[in-house]
Order: sequence, then C-alpha cells, then structure tokens
Amino acid sequence: MFDWLKKEHIVAEDGFNRWKVPPASIAIHLCIGSVYAWSIFNPPLIKQFGVVAAAPGDWSLSSVVWIFSVAIVFLGLSAAFAGKWLEEVGPRMVGVVAALCWGGGFLIGGFGIMTHQLWLLYLGYGVLGGCGLGLGYVSPVSTLIRWFPDRRGMATGMAIMGFGGGAMIATPIKEWLLGVFYKAPDYLGPLGSIDLVTEGGRRLAEVNGQMVEVVLAGAKQVAAAPVALQEGIYVVGTGNTGAAGTFFTLGIAYFVVMIIAAFSYRVPREGWRPAGWTPPTADAASRKMITQNNVHIDQALKTPQFYLLWIVLCFNVTAGIGVIGVAKTMMSEIFGTTLPLIVNSAFAATYVFMISVFNMVGRFFWASTSDYIGRKNTYHCFFVLGTLLYLSIPFAAAQVSVDPAVTWLVMFYGATMIIFTMYGGGFATIPAYLADIFGTKYVGGIHGRLLTAWSTAGVLGPLAITELRNMSLNSAIRDLASKVDPQAFVQKFGAGVEQLDQLVAAKTVTVAQLMEIAPAGTVDPTPSLYNTTMYAMAALLVIALVANALVRPVDARHHMESAAGAGAKGASPEGAQPAKA
Repeated sequence: MFDWLKKEHIVAEDGFNRWKVPPASIAIHLCIGSVYAWSIFNPPLIKQFGVVAAAPGDWSLSSVVWIFSVAIVFLGLSAAFAGKWLEEVGPRMVGVVAALCWGGGFLIGGFGIMTHQLWLLYLGYGVLGGCGLGLGYVSPVSTLIRWFPDRRGMATGMAIMGFGGGAMIATPIKEWLLGVFYKAPDYLGPLGSIDLVTEGGRRLAEVNGQMVEVVLAGAKQVAAAPVALQEGIYVVGTGNTGAAGTFFTLGIAYFVVMIIAAFSYRVPREGWRPAGWTPPTADAASRKMITQNNVHIDQALKTPQFYLLWIVLCFNVTAGIGVIGVAKTMMSEIFGTTLPLIVNSAFAATYVFMISVFNMVGRFFWASTSDYIGRKNTYHCFFVLGTLLYLSIPFAAAQVSVDPAVTWLVMFYGATMIIFTMYGGGFATIPAYLADIFGTKYVGGIHGRLLTAWSTAGVLGPLAITELRNMSLNSAIRDLASKVDPQAFVQKFGAGVEQLDQLVAAKTVTVAQLMEIAPAGTVDPTPSLYNTTMYAMAALLVIALVANALVRPVDARHHMESAAGAGAKGASPEGAQPAKA
C-alpha cells in the first residue's frame, strides 16, 4: 500500500537543487524538538486538580518528569530500529510514520490528562510520541550527508539544528495555548477569612453545608497563573490548567506540518557528487581521521570505536538532558526565592526559550566548526570547558543564598547557555563523526543504533537530578522543621511536627512555607538543592573526555569490500554486500 513512499520513487533528477532538502529536515526537527520544552508542562500537570496550587491528589513532579524520560528512551530504541529500515525504504516513508506517531502521541496524552490517567500520558507522549521522535530524528541525517559530502558537519548541523530550536518556537506557543484553555477554580475568599480543617494532611473548608477540599494560593502561586488571580482559598477540582486542550491542538498541528515536510524529501542518485567537488586526498583525510572505506552496520558493533563513541554521546547527553527536563523548575528554585523581583514565571519561561536558542545555535556552530578543527578536537572542547562550567553552578547557587546579587544570576545564566550550545553541538557533530570513522554507506543505521546512548541518558539524567534533588529537599525540610517553633508549626499547618512526613506527602508542608515561620537569619536551602547533581554531571564529562581521547581509526579488517577490491580480505560480515544507495 505504501510502496510509492519508498526511496526508489523519490530519487532526484539531474540538476536538482540540493538546498531544497534542508528545509524539510528542519521543519520535522522543529516539530519533534518541542520535546525540549517539556518543562513548560510540568507546572500545569502537577496542579491538575488544584490548578493554582498542587492538591494531594495531583501528580508529583518526579512522576511527570519521567514522561520526558520515557519519550527519550523510545526515541533511542526506535532510532536503533529505524536506522536500518531507513536505508531500505528511504526518508519519506520514515517521515510519514513519524508524523503519525508524534501527532497521535499528543492526542492520546491529551485524553490521559482529561481523564487523569497517568498511564495514558506515558503511553501517548512517552511511548508512541517517543517513537515519532526517533523516526523523525534519523529520517534526514544520512540523506543530508549524501547531499553534502563536501560539508558533513554543516549538513548534520542543519539536519539537527531544528531539533534544538523546536523549543524556541514551542515555548511561547505552549504558554499561549495554556493561557487560552486555562480556567481558574472557584474562589472562596482571602487567607484567614474561612475556617479550615486538616484531615490526613488535606485542607478542607465548609461550602453550602458540605466539606470540600481546598488549596491555599499565596503570592508565589498567584504570580505563576496565566491570568490575574487573588491570593486566597480555592476549591479543588473546579478549574482547568489548559494542558489537555494544548495537547490536542499541538497534536493536530504537528501532524500536518510533518506530513508536508516528509513529502518534500528527495534522495540523490547513485554516485552523485556536487558540481566541482573532489573527495579529499588520503593524507588530508587521515589528518582529520576521515576514512575512505565503509564499515557494515553490523560489523560496526564489533569495533571498540562504536562503544567509545557511545560513551561519549551518552555522558554528554546525560549531563545536559536532566537539566533541560527541569530547566524552568530549577531556575525558579535557585533564584526565584533569592531574586523574586527578577526571576518570576515569565523570566523562567524565557529561560527555557533561550535554552532552545543556544541549543539550536550550538548545533550549527559546533558542527560547522568540526569541519575545520576535526570531530575529535570538537568533543575535547565540549568536555574540558563543560566540566569547568558545571562546577561553577553550585558556586553561583551558594553565593546567591548569602548575597542575592544579580551577578550570580548572570554567571549561572551564561554558564548554562554555553553548556547547552555544547549539548546541542554534540548531537549535531556525532553523525559526521560516525561518517568519518565508519564511512557514509551505513551512517544512518549506525547513527540510529548509537542513539541508544540517548535512551540511556534519558533515564540517567532525570533520575540523577530528581533523586538527588529529592534527597536534598527532604533533608532541607527536616532541618528547617527542627528549627521552627513547634507552636508556630501547629498554627501554620494545623498539625504537629510529629506528622511532618504525612504533611510533606500531602504537599501541605514545603520549604517556602517553612521559611515563612523560620527564625530570623535562617538561610533558604532551596538554591542548593541541585549542587550534588552538578558535581555528578562534571564527573561524567571527565569520563567522556577519556573515552574520546581513546578513539582511533577503525582497523582495516572491519572494512567492507570495495568494487575495486572484490575478493580481498575484509569483506562485510556474513557475506553482506553494500546496500543500495
């Protein structure tokens, strides 16, 4: 039925302008790259019942963050499968299936939000949407490398640049849509105007003779709402965060754009070369560790180079992906309490937007730079500079706690933006690195299998940042509670300190609320919640630096037979022949 989508039907005629292909690649990557703006959904998803503040029945931040992780895991798994399939059927068919998965994943996720079924959100956005991410990600890479053999780094930079820039476009659109579909819950009155009862950690109020669950919205919660609200008491379950409507709208829009882009893909004919271009000499290629041979996709898995590059990609991604998943939350927690007049909800959203900008710029800049300084040297830059920058973040967080100066915000902002250029640059440079090491014939399939490193990082990064943060958070709450006057605690929360664990589980007790009744001079521990994570990420980059230093050219015994050297040793595995172009 779909035979007409295969690559033999989309071979470009002589004279075709190769610059018509990059826009289609960028369009698809802009759509799937919106996954990097996932943290925009964190606040509304953890307040589906309470809307203005988290209610006991709402999902926790850690459970919501894992949806992003599942999507990245299935990105890598589907890319590992689709890479080899791509070589058989071509980019158009893969792009069409990607549109179905990514758009459909949003629709299923929207139903999960409407019905408050977390598993549907995982299935739709995480599993099905993750498959759409992987299929859409690999579809243009090998195609553009073949269209631009003279500028491999630039080609992969163009292909993957859109993925980094997806959040740049998606962030304001998502914020706007959330505002459009937002509905404030029923307002009962200002704080202190209504008698409240605490049962099982939940706050209840009497309305028309019935006890209803309520949440208390202070200045911070009201400021985070997309519409003007009053501080006070709101009824749980009477509002709408707008998340479901946003999911439905985006699912339809992404499907339409990706289908149009997929039908714009074309592939070059066998043996095509850009006019006036000649391949580099053996000496020039050797200096940049660029092979003139090809390694079969299955044989590549038997080389140490594949696993060294797997470690390089995995640890580079791990160090950045956990931060991206909670970027908005981290900015708010580190600087929202110390510089509240500057770092508000709008500032945090802009921060997510700028991450996307620098992520996108870094993909094109570093990948293009690698054409001149070599792929290996480019990754050396990532790991040496990245280690220093990650270590600077805890320093800035510690300093802003005792000296709330804008200087530390600027330091944090600048360090993270440079980190994200290198994070994106690592993704954009790795396909060209693979083409240099293993040749271009199977680079799409090899790249797909290497993206399992991304799947692994999609688990390691958020796991590290959420678990280490939770450990720090629980420790900080216990420490603050021990300093608070017991009578003030009871008056504030309607229960004693001995019920602290229950109150924390019900989201009744938070660091911010404890700071309101903490003794004068108590330092807010919120900015230091991510320090341990940053030290761990720096250590991973050091390991990646060592792995990159060990990369060498592939041994000749792994090379495939060339047409000129048929019968020579070094044939492809299990007698495999070179795939059709």
